[in-house]
Amino acid sequence: MKKKEVFSRSNLIYMKNNKLFIAIIIALVLGVIVGSIYHYSFPEYKLGFAENIKLLGTIFIRLVQMIIAPLVFCTLVVGIAKMGDMSMVGRVGAKAMGWFITASLVSLTIGLVLVNWFKPGIGANFDLNNVSGASDLLTKTDSLSLQSFVEHLIPKSIFEAFAHNEILQIVVFSVFFGIALSTLGKKGKSVIKLFDKISEVVLKMVTYIMWTAPLGVLGAIASAVALYGLSIFLTYGKYLLAFASGLAVLWAVLILVGYLIIGKDVWRLLKAIKEPLLIAFSTTSSEAVFPKLVEQLKAYGCSPKIVSFTLPLGYSFNLDGSMMYLTFASIFIAQIYDVHMSLADQILMLLVLMVTSKGVAGVPRASLIVIVATCAMFNIPPEGIAFILPIDHFCDMGRSMTNVLGNALSTAAIDKFETNNEQTKQLS
Repeated sequence: MKKKEVFSRSNLIYMKNNKLFIAIIIALVLGVIVGSIYHYSFPEYKLGFAENIKLLGTIFIRLVQMIIAPLVFCTLVVGIAKMGDMSMVGRVGAKAMGWFITASLVSLTIGLVLVNWFKPGIGANFDLNNVSGASDLLTKTDSLSLQSFVEHLIPKSIFEAFAHNEILQIVVFSVFFGIALSTLGKKGKSVIKLFDKISEVVLKMVTYIMWTAPLGVLGAIASAVALYGLSIFLTYGKYLLAFASGLAVLWAVLILVGYLIIGKDVWRLLKAIKEPLLIAFSTTSSEAVFPKLVEQLKAYGCSPKIVSFTLPLGYSFNLDGSMMYLTFASIFIAQIYDVHMSLADQILMLLVLMVTSKGVAGVPRASLIVIVATCAMFNIPPEGIAFILPIDHFCDMGRSMTNVLGNALSTAAIDKFETNNEQTKQLS
């Protein structure tokens, strides 16, 4: 009888998840249809329509953003405090950073290899004098410096970090808070219970907010298609094909590594995170699915303390899709302007991107800002960023989805390492 109850309950959860998944798919299709109608049938109204319908996406993303800070803080503090053993915090942190650095190098290298293989910028028919769209980004490259990285890493006020959803700063504060709390012993148990209950409440809010996701998807897709139309895919066909191939190779590598570590469970993990992947793809925001991803990884079977510690770090240091795009787009601009880059120059660019990309996590359009700064460093006309802006929204869909995949796999893999470590200790 109990087995039947468990089975029916799991079926109910599966059906609920499928309903949301289907609703998002329908919203995605409707967004393309409605956006196309306005772009081709009512071009005089497309700008106004795009601005207004985009508000649906804005509402969804802001609803999610309002719960990210308390969720990261509460889950991370509770996770560290419950670990008790500070050596475990250091061990998990070291494994996470090792994974992030390796994944970033692999992602950057894949982008570099494929952009040289496909050469999408060679023979591209662009008006090199029409770069007015890049003026806004060209003024933002001053955000890339050692000082800005330190300022972005260490909060001068935790309340400011909360107000601006600075995940990395919240992580830094939460680590110190969690370690201090764990040293209080019995005195700190009541505080741990309080934060544990708050995180449960916030996760309950996630289930409500996620039902607004289809509206967010509809708004984001309809706005983009209304502005650019479907013909943009023909104009940038070679570029999109090359980039999509890069994402496919990166997905294959990530899933293969995941399979080698967690075995056949990698397919169960992919099934568990299908909604976060689809939402990130549709809204071009990996941040928007952070709360849902926390929930799904716990449901998959990852330890809450591993999820709460590794995932926030991943959102700052493990953006695999964005990493691949950095080398891809930078070399693409060099190809447009026929700027020759030797193998040594390209490897140096890869290493520069590896470092500079870590200093702007959470900055709006961070990938584009990094590309502009890197191009200027290697004597590539930075205003060439204007040529990828029209298609950037659609590339960002793939980048965001890949970022979510990378963070889910890294969390599951580190959880597997820790499980094996615990089993080894028990046997010895």
